[in-house]
Amino acid sequence: MSKKKKKEEDPKVHEELKGFKMEINSFGEISSSFSIDKINEFLNKNVEDKKLKDRDDSKSE
Repeated sequence: MSKKKKKEEDPKVHEELKGFKMEINSFGEISSSFSIDKINEFLNKNVEDKKLKDRDDSKSE
């Protein structure tokens, strides 16, 4: 019996991240199709930072 080959298909992603690809080369270096700044901008807009969630910046001593 031969093994079935997996069909290469793009994963489901957020509309703003269409075309996003990440790869790791043989040296362990990560390469991406988007710049780090664009990825960080997306994360800042769409993901809540758990460490800053309960932070109260209006404290005065």
